[in-house]
Amino acid sequence: MKTPAASRVEAAAPIVRLLDAPDDAAAAGGAEGGRASRPADPDPVARAREFAAPLLAGRTLATGEGVLAHAEGSARVLEEIGAAPELRAAVFLVHAADQLGKPDEVLTPLFGESQATLVAHARKLGDLQRAAHGARVDAAARALQTERVRKMLLAFSSDLRVVLLRLASRLQTLRWFAASKSPGANELAAEAMQVFAPLANRLGIWQIKWELEDLAFRFLDPESYHAIARQLDERRTDREARIVRLRAELEADLAAHGLAAEVQGRPKHLYSIWKKMKKKGVAFGGVMDMLALRVIVPDVAGCYAVLGRVHERWRAIAGEFDDYIARPKANGYRSLHTVVQGDDGRPVEIQIRTPEMHEHAEYGVSAHWAYKEADLASRQRGAGGASGRFEASVAEARLVVLRQLLAWQHDLAEDDAAAAPGSPAEAGKAAFDDRIYVFTPQATVVELTAGATPIDFAYAVHTDLGHRCRGAKVDGRVVPLATPLQSGQTVEITAAKTGGPSLDWLNPDLGYLRSPRSKAKVRSWFNALATDATVARGREAVEKVLQREGKTALKLEDLAAQLGFRSAEALFEVVGKDELSLRNIETLLRPAPEPKADEDEIHFSRPRAEAGGVLVVGVESLLTSLARCCRPAPPDAIAGYVTRGKGVAVHRVGCSNLRELRTRAPERVIPVAWGAADAARPALYPVDVQVEASDRQGLLRDVSEVFAKEKTNVTGVKSSSVKDASGGTAFMTFTVEVADAARLAATLAQVCRVPGVRAARRR
Repeated sequence: MKTPAASRVEAAAPIVRLLDAPDDAAAAGGAEGGRASRPADPDPVARAREFAAPLLAGRTLATGEGVLAHAEGSARVLEEIGAAPELRAAVFLVHAADQLGKPDEVLTPLFGESQATLVAHARKLGDLQRAAHGARVDAAARALQTERVRKMLLAFSSDLRVVLLRLASRLQTLRWFAASKSPGANELAAEAMQVFAPLANRLGIWQIKWELEDLAFRFLDPESYHAIARQLDERRTDREARIVRLRAELEADLAAHGLAAEVQGRPKHLYSIWKKMKKKGVAFGGVMDMLALRVIVPDVAGCYAVLGRVHERWRAIAGEFDDYIARPKANGYRSLHTVVQGDDGRPVEIQIRTPEMHEHAEYGVSAHWAYKEADLASRQRGAGGASGRFEASVAEARLVVLRQLLAWQHDLAEDDAAAAPGSPAEAGKAAFDDRIYVFTPQATVVELTAGATPIDFAYAVHTDLGHRCRGAKVDGRVVPLATPLQSGQTVEITAAKTGGPSLDWLNPDLGYLRSPRSKAKVRSWFNALATDATVARGREAVEKVLQREGKTALKLEDLAAQLGFRSAEALFEVVGKDELSLRNIETLLRPAPEPKADEDEIHFSRPRAEAGGVLVVGVESLLTSLARCCRPAPPDAIAGYVTRGKGVAVHRVGCSNLRELRTRAPERVIPVAWGAADAARPALYPVDVQVEASDRQGLLRDVSEVFAKEKTNVTGVKSSSVKDASGGTAFMTFTVEVADAARLAATLAQVCRVPGVRAARRR
């Protein structure tokens, strides 16, 4: 079946005219948008074909159709629905771009930036769609592929011209299969039925919608298709004559009774007839509305007046009347439907509606006012401010259409899942239900986690916008920031000029954030804030040491390098966390004193090492002391350093201070060992334990109870806290006495089980 060509642009579906209009408005606006418009091309389609023909000559698609012939056929489809020449020209450029190394660089100077961008988007959508069909798959996997195609169309719906190109391409492909009788169309036909025909229906492009359905029906169920086609053809002459006669009779009758109305014949397509037969379980002859008339009247009162006159003129068939004006369908459809018995005894369906109802029925909620606004913009071109008002109406119309695409996608996912519970399609629906799609005021689609809030939306748009978010409007109404969003809503954020997020946003009980990505960004902000505070504290401490030592002229970066840090910031952070003793800095800054003769002497103060003490290897009765910087305890590996006048200081082998001393005076480092332990009176050694935990009330008490339960004596505690993303982090240093450091691991494991404790380790 062929689609009748539209001779005028006015015959185009409203959405097609709407998509063509912005180019005209932009041309009228000249260079107001900051960029001079291109001069009008007298025949852009011919120029694009001339450019593409040498590149496409002899090339074929995967279906077997010639590429150039496919482009020409797709352009004809677009012409039939009233598309602008620029959109038809893009068909040739999309295919030609496949043969160019850098299509953007070639097409932009020749055809303009708008055409080059349209071609780039259309090619990307085509590549994604072909990838979904790249491998042979079973029926279950194909259902998931269909869901991917739906989502791809949604993703590219921000430029609806791309969707029109795909619709035209698919219709041309099915036309080619029908004309050439080539095998292999079933998969493409199934996708056309599941994806492209419903999409054309939502966009109000009925010429494409019904032909896609009929052609897909032809390939998917050829026996039923040909049976219905034969029966229609047998009665075609009689049916056409009858519709002309009935239309004239009804129009004259209504006029005679003072009822202003427009009467139209309504064709019934093969697939719609087949659906009616299946739905009612009847044969071909039992389809009541094989012959149909549509009556358009000015107002609702006129609808019921015409209905009364129709029922006076012909006998109504019982059970075939529906009042969709009083009880509209769920999608907003309104009309009066009745089936009457004609003078010849055969049934005739009559639909009665107002122009507004007709526009909704034909074009969906792509908004009948949208194309009226486009017409208004055309009349107002040249008037001040017309371009801005028109662009606003186009953005709003696009928003309406995008919402319809979202609703269509969700409805299809639900239908698939209901048809096959537990199938991959149901899994695809579950995946879709886990996401929502909302809009910016500029009608840009933003994908979010289901249940996301305006703050999640702000972070999805831009991290800085999320940090500064202070309020939100949803569909023009002010809402709390914890309000869950729904698909299809428009969200507008009110932001402060400066500032950051609130800690309350991270409280799960308050419900401000749903997206893990948003939560991570808020935590990152507070972590950076805590780091800044730590660095500032460390900088202040280091600068005080420099002032005390009279070294304020020393560059901080040089000091950090001498201490082994990559930058001064890294040094300040470690000092701010109390992980580096300021004594190390003081030692580095102070010059080594001149040695005195008596300072090099070794003092003997006790005859031998006591049980549990430290023995200097090869030397007896040598004064030893445990270094406080690393607090060694058995069975730590240890080494001794001969101090000046204070005997041997015992350090752990890994002590940073010992490494520094070894560098300066390696001859003073001597081997030492632990003495034998006294089982009756074991020696106790002080050890520092550092605990990091989420700050809360009772934390110190809970940790102390663990040490008491483990019979570990605590001799000292130092505690500090820093505010961070989780509410605050506490750092506690416990000095405990142990006889054997190896047994401390069990105690630390118990400390780690205390609620809120993140880490417990020996310092």
